[in-house]
Amino acid sequence: MLVGVGFLIWALATALQSAEGFALVQGLLTGFVAKFIAWGILTALGYHLLAGVRHMLMDMGCFGELASGRVSAQAIIGLAIIWSILVGVWLW
Repeated sequence: MLVGVGFLIWALATALQSAEGFALVQGLLTGFVAKFIAWGILTALGYHLLAGVRHMLMDMGCFGELASGRVSAQAIIGLAIIWSILVGVWLW
């Protein structure tokens, strides 16, 4: 995930520098492999964000019981799947 975020930051910085940089990044991201890699990176970041929010809620005392913890974990997995689909639709 660290390498993926580094790539996304590089792509954003390059695209914002000039029109040529934007064209370079746009050309790199038109292929299937690049879109698949971007999908994987964004899916991982989305899941990481959702799970992080869940853990912060757990630190505040929510989902402390085993049953509610399992339900919240299943909800996060479901939301991550929805996020993954939305990112895929957005990229393709």
